[in-house]
Order: sequence, then C-alpha cells, then structure tokens
Amino acid sequence: MISRRVFTSGLTSSSSSSNPPKETIILSDQPAPPPPVPEPPPQVSGRKSWSFLKYGLISAVAGAIGCVGYLSYKCSYEEVDQKAKALRAAASYTPSEDASAVEKYRGILYSTAMSGDEQTLFLYLFFLLCLFMEVEVVCGSTLFPHGFFSCNIPVPAKALESYLDLRKKVEEHVMEFTEPTSDKLLPDLHPQEQHVFTLVLDLNETLLYTDWKRDRGWRTFKRPGVDAFLERMAKFYEIVVYSDQMNMYVDPVCERLDPNHYIRYKLSRGATKYQDGKHYRDLSKLNRDPAKILYVSAHAFESSLQPENCVPIKPYKLETDDTALLDLIPFLEYVARNSPADIRQVLQSYEREDIAKEFLERSKEYQRRMQEQRQQGRFWRR
Repeated sequence: MISRRVFTSGLTSSSSSSNPPKETIILSDQPAPPPPVPEPPPQVSGRKSWSFLKYGLISAVAGAIGCVGYLSYKCSYEEVDQKAKALRAAASYTPSEDASAVEKYRGILYSTAMSGDEQTLFLYLFFLLCLFMEVEVVCGSTLFPHGFFSCNIPVPAKALESYLDLRKKVEEHVMEFTEPTSDKLLPDLHPQEQHVFTLVLDLNETLLYTDWKRDRGWRTFKRPGVDAFLERMAKFYEIVVYSDQMNMYVDPVCERLDPNHYIRYKLSRGATKYQDGKHYRDLSKLNRDPAKILYVSAHAFESSLQPENCVPIKPYKLETDDTALLDLIPFLEYVARNSPADIRQVLQSYEREDIAKEFLERSKEYQRRMQEQRQQGRFWRR
C-alpha cells in the first residue's frame, strides 16, 4: 500500500478562501522513472563493410589453402614448377592504359579451363586468390578499387615462389624417410662377375618364421632346407637379403641363419621405399642389371616395386613337411647355367604361377618330347 502525505500552506480557511489555494503536492514512495537515454546513431554502413571484408578474407584464405592442398596432392613439384611458368609471365604483365587487366586474366582462366588442364587452372586460381587477399589488406574496405589487378601484382608471384620453395624443402626432408638411403645400395660388381645373376631373398615367411607366445615371447624358426638352399645357390648367384625389418633385427638373425656367410649383403628397412603406408623393395636401387635380378619372397608382388623380377614362393607357416625352397633349386640352377639375356621375359612366361611346380612340368614335357624324337630317329635309321 502506497502511503501518501498531503501538505498545505499554513493559512486559515478565511485567508484560503480569499486567496487561491496553492497547488497540492503529493509525494510517493515509488521512485520516479529514469530519464530516457538517447540512442546512438546507427553505423550500419561501416559494420557491413567490415563484415564483408572479414568474410571475404576468410573465404580467400580457405580457397588458397584448398588450392595448395589440391596441387600438393595432384601434382609433383616438377609439374607445378613447369606449369607455373605461365603464371610467372602473367605476374610480370603490365597492363596498358587502354587494356583491361581484368579481361586479360579472365581470358587466361577461360582458355585454361577450355584446355581441360585442371592443374594449371588451380594454379591460376591460387594466383588470383593471393592477389585478392593482398588487395583486401591494402585497400581496407574498398574491395574493388580502380586498377584491381594492377595493384601489388608482384605479391602473388612471390607467394607462388614461396610455396614452391617450401614444398621443395619439405619434399627433400620427407625423402630422407621415404626413399632408400642411397641410389646405389650395393657396391659395383667385380669385372669378372658381370655375368653373375643376383638372387634377392626376403626374410619373414621366406627363409624363416617369427612367432610370439605369452609363455616364451618371440622365437624365430628356420625354414626347412634353408642351409642346403643357401649353400647350393652361393655357387651360382650373388645372394642378397632384402628385408623391411630394422637392421638391429636383420643383422643378428642373418648371423644365426647363415653361419657360413653365403649371404654377401644384408639390406634392411633403411634401404626400402616407404609408399602408401608400406615399405617396398626397390630393386632399381641395387646397382645391378635389372635383367639379372631375381627376387624370391612369400609376398613378392606385394612388397616389390618391380613385379617383373619377382619369384613367388609359398609362405612358410611352421609346416614340418615344407619343401618350397628345395623345390625351387632346379629352376634357379637352370637360370644360372643358361644365363638368359633377360630374366624378366622368362618370369613373364610363367604368368605368376607356382614357378617350381610349373618348371617341373615343363621339364617333364621337354624330356618326353626329346625321348620321342630319339625314338623317331632310331626308327628312320632302321
């Protein structure tokens, strides 16, 4: 309930009747409303300009990053550098007074798009996005001033050169981990051994099998026939072990596997090529004639970059009756004794079949034909 107090003057009623009464003042406990605050003048145009500038800059940065990512994924450094020649020439272009630079770049983009060269088109888009970002920063809210493409034209060219320099450094650094440690993984052959073939052998599931169990940990098992196989092949081949394991594993295992040192060279993970998440054997880095290299592995076609040199063999899984290595000896001896001009053509004739089994069948067929010819010769002599 609001209490109200009425104050009047101290005059009598007679005097109050003669004189007009004063204005009655009513006081209330309820506070008076605050005076209205004047509203600030609207600043719509400035905010819109800044918002347009901000979102335009964000879009340009996102577009430039997208173009850079696409080019890095789609093209190699040499391809980008080759295609960037036209961009360098465009960056050095100085428009004349009666020529429109916008029309020039529009024509370049149109002709590039019509040629179907999407990599070059993305290069031009990257060029224009870099230029657009520079114009935004320099010109403030005025996004499209007079002479848009003539303003700070060297900036996108420098951005392109910076991208190429950075990519070259990154690729050189990455190659240290993805490429073999050397372009010549093996020393030169002796002049008297130029005719010798190189037999490259894998380790896991080819010469041995590594198994792990909780009660005993890791154990390595030799494949049946390994000793006889190495001893026999060392008379005809230069034997090289090429594994994707670390050298701290390969070296001691080979010492136990080959106490007689029939294996000449041991190559480990550092000599492989890392590609698509796997370590591949790059036989082209062995410093040997590709026509005289045989790669024997249980996973030959999956682990080598040169499938034409592969000799597949059955994976070893601790079978006690395994004879895969011994069965392969006749074929390898035949190759070493006959020295074909190009072993890749010989391997291609087997069409990725079981070479040991197929060679045995061909040998039997050859002996049968020879026997028939001898019998026919004896018949005609009679």
